[in-house]
Amino acid sequence: MNAAILFGMLIVLMAVGMPVGVALGLTVLGFMAGFTSVPVESVALKMFTGIEKFEIMAIPFFILAGNFLTSGGVARRMINFATAMVGHITGGLGMSAVLACALFAAVSGSSPATVVAIGSILIPAMLKQGFSLRFAAGSVASAGGLGILIPPSIVMVMYAVTTNSSIGALFMAGVVPGILLAVMLGVATWWQAKKHGFPRGPKESWSARWRYFREAIWGLLLIVVVMGGIYSGIFTATEAAAMSAVYAFVIAMFVYKDLTWKHIPKVLLDSANMSSMLLFIIASAVLFSFILTSEQIPQRMAEMIVQSGLGPIGFLVVVNILLLLAGNIMEPSSIILILAPILFPVAVALGIDPIHFGVIVTVNMEIGMITPPVGLNLFVASGITRAGMTEMTMAVLPWLYTMLVFLILVTYIPEISLALPRALGML
Repeated sequence: MNAAILFGMLIVLMAVGMPVGVALGLTVLGFMAGFTSVPVESVALKMFTGIEKFEIMAIPFFILAGNFLTSGGVARRMINFATAMVGHITGGLGMSAVLACALFAAVSGSSPATVVAIGSILIPAMLKQGFSLRFAAGSVASAGGLGILIPPSIVMVMYAVTTNSSIGALFMAGVVPGILLAVMLGVATWWQAKKHGFPRGPKESWSARWRYFREAIWGLLLIVVVMGGIYSGIFTATEAAAMSAVYAFVIAMFVYKDLTWKHIPKVLLDSANMSSMLLFIIASAVLFSFILTSEQIPQRMAEMIVQSGLGPIGFLVVVNILLLLAGNIMEPSSIILILAPILFPVAVALGIDPIHFGVIVTVNMEIGMITPPVGLNLFVASGITRAGMTEMTMAVLPWLYTMLVFLILVTYIPEISLALPRALGML
C-alpha cells in the first residue's frame, strides 16, 4: 500500500510537469509527513550525505571535459579522420558519422554532446551531398547514443554511484559492447545507403589518413589517459575524470588553439549548470532511495519476484520492457536514480552480475535517447535539421531496430560485457 502511495505521488507530480528533482523531493517530504514516523529534520542530513561521495566528483569533471572538447574543435578533426578511413564505403558520410560518433563518445561521455558536435558538421554536409534528411538525421542521432555506452560515460558513473558498483569495472565492461554496437550501427547505415543508392566519397591515400590521424591524435589520446590510467592503477575513475578535464582544457586551449580565454567563462557556466542540475537530482534521489529502504520496498519486491519463480531470464525481460517504457517519458539520469535502487537488489538476489546488469541498464538508456516523446538525441537532431519529432522518429527506426537486437544480445550473453573486465582481473 505504501509503495502505491509513494509512486502515485511521484507520478502525479511529474505528470503536471514538475522537474524530476523537485518531484522526488516533494514526494519524499509529503510521504514522510503523512505516512511514516521518520523525522522530517533528517532530510537535510540525507541530502548532504547523499552527494558527499568521492565518486560523484567524476560527474562534473567529465561534463567539463566534454564541454572543453565540444568547444575546442576536437570533433572536426575526428570527423576528418573518420571520413578518411571509411568515407569511401557505401554510405560515405553516414559511415563517417558512425565512426566519428564512436570516437567522440570515447572522449566526451555524453550522448547529446556527441550529437551536437558531430551532427552540426556532418548533417548539413550529408544533405549537401544528396543524402536524404531521414538518413542524415537518423544515422547521427542513433550513433550519438554511443556517448553513454562507450566509456567514459556519465550514465555509468551515476549507476555505479547509485548501486555502489565499481566505476572502473563498469567502464571496462562497456568497451566491447560499445565497439560491437558501433559495428552493428555501421552495418545498418551501409544497408540503408545501399538500398537507397546514396553516394560514397573518394578513397583517401594512407598518407592522407596518417595526416588526419596526427591531427586528431591529441583528442584520441584522452581515451588512453582515462582508460589506461584506471586500468594501470595510476588513478581512480574520479581522478581520471579530473585528469580528463585538465587534459581537454590544455589541448583545446594550447595545442589546437580553437578555444580562447573569452570562451572559458561560458564553458565553465554551462558545465556548472549541467552539474548542478544532476547533483540536485542525485540528492533528491538519495532521499527517495532512503524512504524506499526504510519502507522495505526493494526487499519485498526481491522476495516476491524470487518466490514467484520468474527467474533471471524472465526478470530481465520485465526489466528491459520497464526501462524501455520509462525511456519514453524520462531522461536517463532520472530513470537510473529512481529505478536502480529497486531493481538492483532483485537482480543481485537472482544471481545477475551487478556489472552485467549495469551494462543492460545503460543500453536501455541509450535506446531511450532516440525514442519519443523525450528522447534527447531526437530533440538535438531536430534542432539541427529543423525537422519535426514525427519525422525524426521515423528517421531513426532502422537504427532503433538494430539497437533492440543488440539489447537482446547484451542481455542474454553476459560475456559480451564481462569478458574484458574479467581478463583484466577487475571482477
